[in-house]
Amino acid sequence: METKKNPKANLETKRGMFIQIGLVVAISVSLVAFEWKSYEKSASDLGSMELALDDEEMIPITQREIKPPPPPPPPPEIIQIVEDDVEIEVELEIEETDSDEDEIIEIEEEEEDDEIFNFAVVEDKPIYPGCEKVSKDERYICFQQGIMKHIRSNFKYPAIPKEMGISEKIFVQFVIDKAGRITNSLVVRGEDKHLKEEALRLVNSIPKLQAAKQRGKPVPCSFTVPINFKLQ
Repeated sequence: METKKNPKANLETKRGMFIQIGLVVAISVSLVAFEWKSYEKSASDLGSMELALDDEEMIPITQREIKPPPPPPPPPEIIQIVEDDVEIEVELEIEETDSDEDEIIEIEEEEEDDEIFNFAVVEDKPIYPGCEKVSKDERYICFQQGIMKHIRSNFKYPAIPKEMGISEKIFVQFVIDKAGRITNSLVVRGEDKHLKEEALRLVNSIPKLQAAKQRGKPVPCSFTVPINFKLQ
């Protein structure tokens, strides 16, 4: 009769081996657990890194100050050319005529170095021939009318400006000396040479006047007349 061995008996003999295997497995698992915790801690340290900027490197945010625009420059001063303190408001429209009168322009210098009074401020105005009998207040108008009549009656339009169609207003300043003569005639505004010469000729041909007076004494007096040369 064959003898059969009980299986439980075999397990009992191997029990010590199983216990050793279990210990080895437990110790291995514990070691792995310890290593795993250390790895997570290292990873956590890397993940918590913070970026900090040095205070000296930080660029301050500044707001640019907007300055108000500078005030506009003042308008340029308009300089007016005034040949006389008060210009005579006389427009002498010069028209062409068939007159062939030709006169030499003569400019006389003042004989004495006396003070020259302005026509607007002198006490007694110069008197044009024929205005002696009018009142003192009317002599200024009579003086203007006499100058205008003389220029209209004696002008001669120069040939060259006439051919070129040149029209221009010429301003002539002159002095009526203590003897009533026209002296120191001068073109103070004008461009065309021929028209300026004709304007001077007309002024210098004004007849002798009665001189202006200041405190009852004859004095030189300045006057400005505009002569408008205009072709029609």
